Amino acid sequence: MSFRIMGTGSSVPAYVMTNDELSTMVDTNDEWIRTRSGIQERRVCTTESLSDLATDASNKALKDAGVSPEELDLIICATFRGEYCSPAQACIVQKNIGAHCPSFDVNAACSGFIYALDVAAGFFARKKVKKVLVVAADNVTNSVDWEDRSTCVLFGDGCGAAVLGEGNHLLSVHLTTKGDLDSLVIPHGENTFPRYERGSQRPVIHMNGQEVYKFAVGAMSEGLEKAIQDAGKQQEDIDFVIPHQANIRIIKAAQHKLHIPADRYVCNIDRFGNTSAASVPIALDEINRQGRLKDGDLIAMSAFGAGLTSASCVLRWGK
Repeated sequence: MSFRIMGTGSSVPAYVMTNDELSTMVDTNDEWIRTRSGIQERRVCTTESLSDLATDASNKALKDAGVSPEELDLIICATFRGEYCSPAQACIVQKNIGAHCPSFDVNAACSGFIYALDVAAGFFARKKVKKVLVVAADNVTNSVDWEDRSTCVLFGDGCGAAVLGEGNHLLSVHLTTKGDLDSLVIPHGENTFPRYERGSQRPVIHMNGQEVYKFAVGAMSEGLEKAIQDAGKQQEDIDFVIPHQANIRIIKAAQHKLHIPADRYVCNIDRFGNTSAASVPIALDEINRQGRLKDGDLIAMSAFGAGLTSASCVLRWGK
């Protein structure tokens, strides 16, 4: 037994930051950003907290699933930086929605939603749960150096969520990790002990774009190929591919290595940028609410992130 997706939800900040506005803050312009990333605008937290977004996305997913908070047996939150170091972001979601179940976070950076799905599948397999909420939540713009045009143009904030129930719709999962502190890292920040001697870096994104690009294209194409094969399917069988929304050039480069028609890829990077672990579930919620999904559709998801981590899976849709 794995699970089935019963409902989805998502939430993004109200504030829309366009490329033109961003160009007033850092040396860049709309054409430079669009041609290199595919991003035209992103959502940025100004009045909302990460907990606000995570709670809203979770409540929407519960409503879509027809499930009450009291029915939940587990909450897993995928985030690289919750609103607090402690408690876990999942504990805050539990409190805010009125649930009473065990709750914890997982951190696999941008791959976190798929990692969390695999964690949830283990609880279902052991028959420990019947209904699980998985929420992916990241306030990435709080970890951006707004003077670094190579990174600040790429990211936005948002949350996505899914309610899982008993079923056998997770057909395969493929996870990888390649330990790396050079390509993409966000330091924790200052050590408060007055005699600490090792120094510290600012807690902002440090990224080697070329190295991340090379890793991402291979991880996405090879991960999708492996997950589809493990599911006992052909690439042509896949109805929707939901890739991590990091860079349109990465998505297109991965497309060229596979045999899935380009019109089956779900892309919303132009409107949201890279929302880290939330990007895959936000895109899933969009096509769900647009009525594009039908029972039996095969969905392949793929993501990559700091770690370096990657994650791919194949799901059968059927609420």
